[in-house]
Amino acid sequence: MLQFLKSEYVFILSLITAILFITFPGILSDNLNNPGISFGLFLVIFMAMLLSSFSAVRHADELAIKLGEPYGTLILTISVITIEVVAISSVMLTGDDNPTLGRDMMFSVIMIALNGLVGISLLAGAVKHIQQDYNLQGVNTFLSVITPLAIMGMILPNYTESTEYGTFSTIQTYFLIIVTLSMYFIFLFMQTLRHKNFFMMDEDDGQEEHTDSHHSTAFHAMMLIAYLIPIVLLSKKLAIIVNHSISSMGAPAALGGLLIAILVLSPEGVAAVKSALNNQLQRSMNITMGSTLATIALTIPAVLIIGLVTDKKVILGLDGVDTVLLWITILVNIINFSSGKSNMIQGMIHLVLFVLYLLLIFD
Repeated sequence: MLQFLKSEYVFILSLITAILFITFPGILSDNLNNPGISFGLFLVIFMAMLLSSFSAVRHADELAIKLGEPYGTLILTISVITIEVVAISSVMLTGDDNPTLGRDMMFSVIMIALNGLVGISLLAGAVKHIQQDYNLQGVNTFLSVITPLAIMGMILPNYTESTEYGTFSTIQTYFLIIVTLSMYFIFLFMQTLRHKNFFMMDEDDGQEEHTDSHHSTAFHAMMLIAYLIPIVLLSKKLAIIVNHSISSMGAPAALGGLLIAILVLSPEGVAAVKSALNNQLQRSMNITMGSTLATIALTIPAVLIIGLVTDKKVILGLDGVDTVLLWITILVNIINFSSGKSNMIQGMIHLVLFVLYLLLIFD
């Protein structure tokens, strides 16, 4: 028991934090109009969720090592995206209507993952190893699914004529939900069974990673699920502060999506950069592009279903500036990942696009 408390103290602290906010809701509601206290409460909730997220990913990493690739990074990705979908759903169902929140969050994930994390990984790997190899078939497969899903979900709504700008009709909504989920599950079938060699490097075949964990696979799976509990409980409280702060401060609506994206992608970002530094660029790309694909494929159906059930308007279509950024991001990824080898200038280009995205949020 002492060993458990020592290694999993984050779970205990996060759970206690969640119980306190649920038991005494006045702690939050009575202080929303006090900027200092409200910001302090935001930091407490955000850090509790962030540390729980890192701990959940730690157990996902242990499962990844025990199960091997590509199942390992798939577990890591699904774990993080589950946190993301829970967080975005809580924000959508709490407070004032924010019809663009799902879109803003997905776009933030795309910019952070395909520009920020890819850029840092490529640059860090190039600085340490000069040039790195990756499986061209795997990366191209990711991009071949990401591209149509992103365009159908975030650009096409601006050109449909049956409903208002940026939205889909009911029939179009059902079609997109079915197609998006179907494409993702077909991709998972290919990634884990039919063509799993696309997502590994030849020299990694049969390579066994070692872990210092003395726990069983069942223990890590149980703790992975357990760490999601305080995240689920606290996500609604975080949503209250985010919605109120954005409304009262007149901040850009996209800021809420960016905060959620940073929260859920932080642990995966660390894993991706560490993999690149360890000369495992393929695993880094599996993480970053897998996160992007899972975000689009699972968040679009989630926000659309919430919109249908609650009769809330959901705007998926990007505005003009973000549309241009999305096209540039997709084009740069297709060009840079066309040779099977990476270099420093590729990482710099992705980072420039990421900084540009951050600047344009507030402009």
